[in-house]
Amino acid sequence: MTGLMLALTLAALDQNIVATALPQIVSDLGGLAHLSWVVTAFLVASTSTAPLYGKLSDMYGRKPAFMVSIVVFLAGSALCGQARGMVGLIGFRAVQGIGAGGLITLAQTTIGDLVTPRERGRYQGLFAAVFAACSVAGPLLGGIITQALSWRWIFYVNIPVGAAALVLIGVGLKQRPPRRAHRIDLAGAALLIGATSCTLLMLSWGGSVYPWASAPVIGPALAAVVLFVLLVRTERRAAEPILPPPLFADRVFVLGTAGIGFAAMALFAAVIFLPLFFQLVMGASPTTAGLLLAPLMGGVIVSSFGGGRLVSATGRYKTITLAGLAAATLSFLVMAWAGQSGGGVWPIEAALVLLGLGIGLTTPNLTTAIQSAVRRADLGAATSATAFFRSLGGALGVALAGAILTMRLHSLLPGGHGGAALLTGGVSRIATLPRAQHDLVVFAYRHALATTFLAGAAITALAFFSVLFLPERQLTGG
Repeated sequence: MTGLMLALTLAALDQNIVATALPQIVSDLGGLAHLSWVVTAFLVASTSTAPLYGKLSDMYGRKPAFMVSIVVFLAGSALCGQARGMVGLIGFRAVQGIGAGGLITLAQTTIGDLVTPRERGRYQGLFAAVFAACSVAGPLLGGIITQALSWRWIFYVNIPVGAAALVLIGVGLKQRPPRRAHRIDLAGAALLIGATSCTLLMLSWGGSVYPWASAPVIGPALAAVVLFVLLVRTERRAAEPILPPPLFADRVFVLGTAGIGFAAMALFAAVIFLPLFFQLVMGASPTTAGLLLAPLMGGVIVSSFGGGRLVSATGRYKTITLAGLAAATLSFLVMAWAGQSGGGVWPIEAALVLLGLGIGLTTPNLTTAIQSAVRRADLGAATSATAFFRSLGGALGVALAGAILTMRLHSLLPGGHGGAALLTGGVSRIATLPRAQHDLVVFAYRHALATTFLAGAAITALAFFSVLFLPERQLTGG
């Protein structure tokens, strides 16, 4: 269990520890135009490979898949620390992502092997609490390490932690011998990685790097559609598919993954754009803006841990999950009202606590429901598919919120006011604008961000209705 927690900590920290070091990385390596790829390369690689690790662990065992994912992740970390240029760093981040694709997926899947369905809620909740704590600690730790040592040490620090996880998992996790020969679905794996990569590139580029209607965005979108169609046809004929089609005939799996995907859409959009709201609209410093997100993660930690224990005690998960999604929907409505009316920071902080409590009651409990509904032979594939759709939902949420934000800003800052020029500056440049222009920009951002919060309420409402039709099956074990 300690090894699993360390592996999860590695993956959770590395998703956001890099953010605060990016300015210094650009200062040392150059390549400002490629800065977003430092994050995108990791996201594409980790999301694309998660289902592959799940299926391989079903075929050959959790232990070898886990060992490979940790070794690849550590190799990528060491290479990132040695990078001498931006292109090299981006490539090494992709290597890191290939390893990270197995860390969260295999940690959650292994819990499904080690404990009974009823006890899984407690451990999945504990894992969600660790993930949330790392989400808070990541940016702060990244800033501290970069300032005290160097940005390279945010990658080197992974090595001793990962080595400890490798030893503990190697000693503690027992390998089950394979019962029969297996065939790897290479065609399915290639199509899944290609389709996912095209989807994430389209979402990462659209509306930010390139216009949505441009060829660099439309091209990957069309390619993703074609590759997903081919993937469906291939998986139906494959002897041992990466994504077993019977999973998508199970209502618990389909509605559960839909609920997790929608919840991730809303949460990721909030986490990305709330710091902008705090800095630009509320006038907070970057450090203060990061600390103002702590109540959100605090709520996730408390409810993940407490909700998981409640599910383990009762064997029921649906009512608890519905209550969480209702709370999350209400919290987004409160944030939209506070943003629109200028209600101050305290209503938003209270709403963030409520949002954290709601999300913490959702994702771990739905993961437990899905794991309990599928066959043991498909446990790894089902858990990795859940992680896949959560990551995809998060990327889609950020892209959707960004598109809504940009659209509202352009409608509130028409060309007659020089709106396009005002929107090209960052927070520091906006602060230096003349008073009239500054107030106009802040007004526009206030109302535009409030609109994204309303979109978050709509998305969590969709998650609520997905779970409302979810069949509840009594969890067994004690």
